[in-house]
Amino acid sequence: MKSMHALTFRLGEEILAIEAGHVREILDPVPVTVVPNASDLAAGLVNVRGSIVPLADPRVAFGMPLAERTSDTRIVVTEFDIDGEAVVVGILADQVHDVSDIETGTTAAVPSVGLTWPPEYVRSIGRSGEHFVLIPDLPAILFDTGGSQTAANNR
Repeated sequence: MKSMHALTFRLGEEILAIEAGHVREILDPVPVTVVPNASDLAAGLVNVRGSIVPLADPRVAFGMPLAERTSDTRIVVTEFDIDGEAVVVGILADQVHDVSDIETGTTAAVPSVGLTWPPEYVRSIGRSGEHFVLIPDLPAILFDTGGSQTAANNR
């Protein structure tokens, strides 16, 4: 059975997973430079080893209340191939758990009832041990040009 090698992390009360191959590094919080008139999703920039990287808070796209940073808060620096170009984005996480294998046979399509998150931002739901794990479609969240983020920003 195939599995997805994934980094699991907490956002609010939810456990999320992203493919480990997209993770460049995990950082303790660093100073954020707020960008005037930027979207709420990626309102700031951080310095990652001399490179300027946008910092995104997925809570905005999911309509979750913003949270104060704690000693467990981390920045997950990710890299995605968008239209043939490597794009690096920092993702705020309330707590990073571990890298584990999520069996693809344990993932399921997003249910049409009971999920409060926009379904276009969720690839699937899986299980890791005893917990359900949400597998978000980060490129859809971060690079959406269809206006869904505007709707998320207005919640």
